[in-house]
Amino acid sequence: MQVQITVVALLAAVGIALMLVGAKNLEALADSQSSTQDTSSGIVTPQATIHIGEYPKYADYIGGTSGDNQTLEFSQKVVKDIQIRFINDKGELFDDKGQPIKGRTQTDFIIGLLRLKPGQVFREDLLQADLQRLRRLESFNQVNVDREEDANSVNIIYKIKERHFPSLILGGGNNDDVGLYGRVGYKDANISGLNDKLDTTVQLSSKDVQFNGQFTSPYRPGEPNRLGYSIRGFRSRNISGTFNEDIRLSNGNKVREGRFGGSVALLRGFDKWNTSVALNYTRISLRDGEYNVVQVDRLGSPLSVSGTGIDDLFTVSFAVSRDQRDRKDNPTQGSILTLSTEQAIPIGLGNISSNRLQGDYIQYLPVSWIGNGRLTDNPEMLAINLQIGTTVGDFPPADAFNIGGLNSVRGYGYGKVASGRSYGLASVEYRFPILQSIGGVLFTDLASDFGSSETVLGEPGVLRNKPGSGFGYGLGLRVKSSFGLIRGDLGISNQGEVRFEVTTGQRF
Repeated sequence: MQVQITVVALLAAVGIALMLVGAKNLEALADSQSSTQDTSSGIVTPQATIHIGEYPKYADYIGGTSGDNQTLEFSQKVVKDIQIRFINDKGELFDDKGQPIKGRTQTDFIIGLLRLKPGQVFREDLLQADLQRLRRLESFNQVNVDREEDANSVNIIYKIKERHFPSLILGGGNNDDVGLYGRVGYKDANISGLNDKLDTTVQLSSKDVQFNGQFTSPYRPGEPNRLGYSIRGFRSRNISGTFNEDIRLSNGNKVREGRFGGSVALLRGFDKWNTSVALNYTRISLRDGEYNVVQVDRLGSPLSVSGTGIDDLFTVSFAVSRDQRDRKDNPTQGSILTLSTEQAIPIGLGNISSNRLQGDYIQYLPVSWIGNGRLTDNPEMLAINLQIGTTVGDFPPADAFNIGGLNSVRGYGYGKVASGRSYGLASVEYRFPILQSIGGVLFTDLASDFGSSETVLGEPGVLRNKPGSGFGYGLGLRVKSSFGLIRGDLGISNQGEVRFEVTTGQRF
């Protein structure tokens, strides 16, 4: 176990070092261009000549001559100016009084995100990359670009429609665990016009108070010496997905799983990659219907590593991701890859030392099987998700990989496929438009624990006869509303179970 801790500590140290000192070289590499620069004026001076057959892939040329083995004289167009303009919901640049639409986002912040700057040689690939980068911001609903060109220069004009923030969400309901409850959520993804994000939810009931709050100040490419950061705190109580009702407690109660804790993370971007290093704490407690701590289930199987019913997880995590989606909200094409490792440090109840490794890949492929490629809120596409994970060392059984449920294998209940040390999951969705704001989905999910449930403390999945692998298929509806995307999925498992569940946001 000491080797695991040392390796991850070294990885974390290397990650922090890269985040702190690697910025300048990486920024220089990303911004390098096939031209020379007059350092006194800051204006790009294109190279004077180029031989035919040696054209750069991108750039516009004027004043050229042609002929075999001749030298071509040319001049590249230079970016003269970049303008940021905001539009309203009607796509208008001016309000009823003839004044320009004002946005919350600071113009300097937007300019700082761009790779293509005034004074540089115009490149179409950099323009498209900048456009994609802006579209991935959660605070923007729509981003388009216009160009004004003359013989030697280009003016770039971004037209941006912002999302409506902050937003307040109210809800409530009744379930057999906490009874009547009320819920309030607050979200703002553009605090101070710098895309700082606050996302909080509080749930109140006669039995419990639960909350989840996170503030994130992302890394800003325009300020390469400044790290982004994230702070989170949470408290939750739910029916356990690992210890489900097939085997209850000695008093007949279902096993409740309580968690509270928090994390602090440092964030850094390197060109197309985003990284994070975090310190995390979670206390996991297993409880009965009156929220009293319990140690074993009805069969006498342990519910925690410590034997007390409570385990502490102090961890150091490192994650890296590459986001190539065309936009963050309901993307139409592109991909996102995330890799992470999380090392538990043996402190607190349970004295836990383990390493959790995970990988997640999503690919979006536009298709035109039934439509004509028309723009809708639910574009036609294939969406593919591949996940894999494993845990090395001792870990709380409640922290096993629980397979099954509306965000895993649909058609199964949460955790009903397996509770394993390792897992693999593959999902495919065919998404298609029905009306402008309504879309349909055909899906299939397949997952396995690779026979690892037997290695989990107390073998909770084995004793509860979880199959260890399974698949589901079905169809669903996606409705864009003022509250966000509403998802309804009708899933059928390979064991014949049929489940219809409603939630928000895409499955992936």
